[in-house]
Amino acid sequence: MEEVNQTTVTEFILDGLTKNPELQLPLLLIFVGVYLVTVVGNMGMIILILFSSQLHTPMYYLLSSLSFIDCCQSTSITPKMLMNFVTDKNVIPYPECMAQFYFFCVFAVAECYMLAVMAYDRYVAISNPLLYNVTMSYQVCLWMIAWVFGMGFLSATAFTFFLIRLLFCKANIIRHYFCDLFPLLELSCSSTFINDVLVWSLGSFNILIPAITILSSYIFIIVSILNIHSTGGRLKAFGTCSSHILAVAIFYGSLAFMYLQPSSVSPLGQSKLSSVFYTIVVPMLNPMIYSLRNKDVKIALKKLIQKVSFHSSKNDFH
Repeated sequence: MEEVNQTTVTEFILDGLTKNPELQLPLLLIFVGVYLVTVVGNMGMIILILFSSQLHTPMYYLLSSLSFIDCCQSTSITPKMLMNFVTDKNVIPYPECMAQFYFFCVFAVAECYMLAVMAYDRYVAISNPLLYNVTMSYQVCLWMIAWVFGMGFLSATAFTFFLIRLLFCKANIIRHYFCDLFPLLELSCSSTFINDVLVWSLGSFNILIPAITILSSYIFIIVSILNIHSTGGRLKAFGTCSSHILAVAIFYGSLAFMYLQPSSVSPLGQSKLSSVFYTIVVPMLNPMIYSLRNKDVKIALKKLIQKVSFHSSKNDFH
């Protein structure tokens, strides 16, 4: 505990995406647009599922939870990042930096597990359609969502607890646009051995378990689809998975691109760009992927718009 009291750094400076003044305004406008689309898209998906009775199924309960995770993850990072484009120095106090890392970690880990739970849901729907409502009951869905967020909070608490025990002396410029773990560990002037062990153990667990669950689910799904005799039945079964496959590919692809390359191969600028993809762009893409590639969502949206239009015209008439 004495080490914590010796910490001299009370605030950090976020380096941001770029120092090129010509790019500041275009990037500001782009990311403001991305953030607005992310919030409207994900909140819109949650509201649509909430008010459309035909979407009150396990698949869409899980999808609304994914939208909530994406919205929160983007909100924990983007608003502070936008400050880099309008200020000379984007200062973030030490407590706020730790809080930002904590919530980013919660929702990043939760997304990994939520994608795994959604893969299992698709496996049950295709492999055991007659038992789907029993296997994926309302109570089971609640337990799964609780597990997803539980793992997120547990992992974030462990990472943050050992992070705040580190000593930060003089260097306080974080070479990133948010308080990520590796840039913070680089600034520490005390031993980061425990943090490194935690990253490799708990970090690997949080990536491998969901990845194995997703891979296993899709192996069984492919086997089940191949056993369907009609071509139409195969296409329909594959169609219910296509949105999730695309979401998984984008999320895990960008994560792998970010973390599975040696630092000598992946320069700082490149790692920033790849992390922009999974922290800011992916949360924007998910609601688009699920709405544009899903007939049920399109029909529910059309009905909701008609219902709102009918009520508004009725009120205008009165």
